[in-house]
Amino acid sequence: MNPNKYVTLNLSNLADPTVKPRRSLWRLWNQLSRFQRSLLYVGFASAVLMMIYFWPIVVSQGGEPLVISVETLPSPQPAVDVGVFKNTEIDGLDTGNKEEQQGEAALEAENEIRDHGAPPNEPQVEEPMSQKAVRFKGPITERQKAVTAAMQHAWKGYKEFAWGHDHLKPISGAYHDWFFLGLTIVDSIDTLYIMNLKNEYMEAKKWVEKSLRFDRNQDVNLFEVTIRVLGGLLSSYHLTGEKIFLAKAMDLGERLLPCFESPSGVPFSDINLGNHKAHSPKWSPDSSTSEVTTIQLEFRDLSSSTGDPRFEEAVSKVSEHVHKLPKTDGLVPIFINANTGQFRVYSTITLGARGDSYYEYLLKQWIQTGKSIEYLRNDYMEAIEGVMKLLIKRTSKSSLLFIGELQSGARDFKPKMDHLTCYLPGTLALGVHNGMPKEHMKLAEDLLWTCYQTYAQTPTFLAPEITYFQIQDANAADLHIKSNDAHNLLRPEFIESLWYMYQLTGNKTFQDWGWTIFQAFEKYTKVTNGYTSINNVKSPSNVKPKDMMESFFLSETLKYFYLLFSDNPKLIDLDEYVFNSEAHPLPISKS
Repeated sequence: MNPNKYVTLNLSNLADPTVKPRRSLWRLWNQLSRFQRSLLYVGFASAVLMMIYFWPIVVSQGGEPLVISVETLPSPQPAVDVGVFKNTEIDGLDTGNKEEQQGEAALEAENEIRDHGAPPNEPQVEEPMSQKAVRFKGPITERQKAVTAAMQHAWKGYKEFAWGHDHLKPISGAYHDWFFLGLTIVDSIDTLYIMNLKNEYMEAKKWVEKSLRFDRNQDVNLFEVTIRVLGGLLSSYHLTGEKIFLAKAMDLGERLLPCFESPSGVPFSDINLGNHKAHSPKWSPDSSTSEVTTIQLEFRDLSSSTGDPRFEEAVSKVSEHVHKLPKTDGLVPIFINANTGQFRVYSTITLGARGDSYYEYLLKQWIQTGKSIEYLRNDYMEAIEGVMKLLIKRTSKSSLLFIGELQSGARDFKPKMDHLTCYLPGTLALGVHNGMPKEHMKLAEDLLWTCYQTYAQTPTFLAPEITYFQIQDANAADLHIKSNDAHNLLRPEFIESLWYMYQLTGNKTFQDWGWTIFQAFEKYTKVTNGYTSINNVKSPSNVKPKDMMESFFLSETLKYFYLLFSDNPKLIDLDEYVFNSEAHPLPISKS
């Protein structure tokens, strides 16, 4: 190179107002060497590529884009220090072993055929597991191993015949869709993780990453999607530390918020996830009271996890509104109108369907918020006093305590109890553990015994959906099951209460009760491709299978069995977590 050859740049004209900027810039460009121009071309192209590569996830929200960057989402605050599992050896999910990689490769090939397809503009997130993830060893006891085998059997049938769909029909080898959101997958992820089923967990996580999408022209129920999908995603995020679960939860939460844009603030029951239009159910102008008051744990946790207060604000207004409404000794009717914000006159009062989880979430919200919202505690206390005053009766023959219903505006008592009501012993025990009156534990124990009898007094040792109790004739049987109420849907409520009582008392009798019931599920509901609901618990020779395996069987029933059969009652500590109505653990606030 000739050292005397160089390029001169005269920059003085750039400051001269008489010189047009365009001509000056063009002159500068012409004065650059070919090498200098090439460097500028490369720099510009690199900048464009970097912008594209690091562009955040964009989730459409109406006409305005909501930007959710997986990289910038907050890290989960661990609700437990893994050191609390004193009696259990801790082991993580080793995603680097050969067997795991082979399983992922096979899954990748299968997803090409089965998946609905990845949503547009959604990046494939592959992040290492957070160091703050809670880790589980897997099944230790023989009973836990049996439950884990049941989970694998149910998952295998679902994967083969219903992958990506809401529910498995295990007898026909088909599927059933309700919301088209892969409910069984999202609802089951934390169960798979707690059982340390590595391959199955990775299958579920990969499907969520690639195929779970909410931009659908599809009506969904606010309550069901909140407890199953939003709760499942948030629980999975807290346990695993994987931010993809929080990103999905944020997207879903945004799509559910328009439900609260009612005249009263009480949410509409249904919403179209695609066009964000909320409305009352097609069958009624009213929402179920339990549904509008059983979304608070999940929305509050979403605000806590993302730092966005809108979700908590929306559900807090609902709780405050219901708190101010007139009640019957703390008890609420089962229907409420989203437009007027008022309870339906003369509707039933029950701790069963459409009323149950209102009472559950009064206590659990209070616990979740660090016992900081006093009216929630007061409303819970008043409600339990109302239960004792108005709903409790005993059978004439054996003095079995049960909780009935009030009909016709709280005037008529009906000696009828849903299996759903069997959640209450566990909730009462949790309340006593957190300082509620000791007499609540006596009520919990008596009701738990009655719930056990609804299993033990059937030939299949499986409880019916609804039981009637004899309160007039001392010579008649305590229990009566009507033919239309003799079905068993694989529900979890009694097993849930057994686990609460076992964790809080350490009494292994509750494990034995649960084991007998688990064996009955194995005998009468297990089929070749999974587990099925049955129509008749009164006939061992003809249980009349319904050909349906609901997502809550994997999310709740098998999870509670697994926790119940642990040799460590505090495998998931109730001083660190509060369980939502679908058995998804969420961290308790320390503030």
